[in-house]
Amino acid sequence: MATKNKTEVTEFVLLGLSSRPDMQPVIFGVILTMYLMSVLGNTLLVLVACTDPKLQTPMYFLLSQLSLIDISLTTITIPQMLVHTFSVDRSISYNRCMTQLFFFMAVGSMEGHLLAAMAYDRYVAICDPLRYSAIISHRFCLRITLTSWVVVSLNSLLYSVLVTRLTFCGNQVTHFFCDITPLLKLSCTRPVLNEMLIFTEGVVVVVSPFFFILGSYVRIGFAIAHMHSITALRKALSTCGSHILVVLLLYGSVIRMYLKPSSTYKLDQDRQIAIFYTLITPMLNPLIYSLRNHEVKGAVRRLLRKLCIPGSFHIGSDKVRMMTIMRPNV
Repeated sequence: MATKNKTEVTEFVLLGLSSRPDMQPVIFGVILTMYLMSVLGNTLLVLVACTDPKLQTPMYFLLSQLSLIDISLTTITIPQMLVHTFSVDRSISYNRCMTQLFFFMAVGSMEGHLLAAMAYDRYVAICDPLRYSAIISHRFCLRITLTSWVVVSLNSLLYSVLVTRLTFCGNQVTHFFCDITPLLKLSCTRPVLNEMLIFTEGVVVVVSPFFFILGSYVRIGFAIAHMHSITALRKALSTCGSHILVVLLLYGSVIRMYLKPSSTYKLDQDRQIAIFYTLITPMLNPLIYSLRNHEVKGAVRRLLRKLCIPGSFHIGSDKVRMMTIMRPNV
């Protein structure tokens, strides 16, 4: 019976967020606005981190890399969804689908590795401040970033190759992009090997950064508990607060989405979770990290001057407040 239902799939049909025609304009408007906010906010943070001499530190390098990841993550998935919102033809070729799956998994996994590197940066800054400059350097951050890219790319390639070996009984993907969970759901037979990979190798590559972050913050917690200066305590808590919030937003949705059997896959619920970590979290990251940081405000002001923006704009005014919505409390 399973053999009878097998078909050679040459393209997939992405069903999107909703099949209701009356909801398409609302979905398009909301998603487009959030996408533009995410790209503009993260692009501004990358610009000030790369061009301002006062922000040429390892902390801001890692933060700029996180912003680049957020831009990539949303661009891999959201523009295609926007095009399909008003399109009658929502098909995507088999090769494009596998390519999207590869890049999405690589970029998504890379975000966790960057957050782990940022947690280590905070650990050294709080627990071993005298040796911070000797331990955390631009070369160290560059090595960590390149090594992480190699690891996540190989992991993503392994997943993608295993998916291409599946036989599908249909081509309608109950999602707005090619993700591994809905693709596994289309398999004619239960993809035991793929699910075992998710719960073994996937845990090592994707979830191990979370445990590294957790361990770093346990050590930071002990260090904070022994601080006698109120000023130092407030600074430490302020430094870590934004990073902890971003970690919880990312890993809360990732663990809920992927570390479960495909038999428990629920269409509407999982699509909502997917829009959360592919769009809402990247949009919130610049706000969470940069809202009150005076160094970034000063960098934005200097960038505007370089672009010949009239100097009548002051950092305390409402207009510039709207333009300086970024703060790295990493």
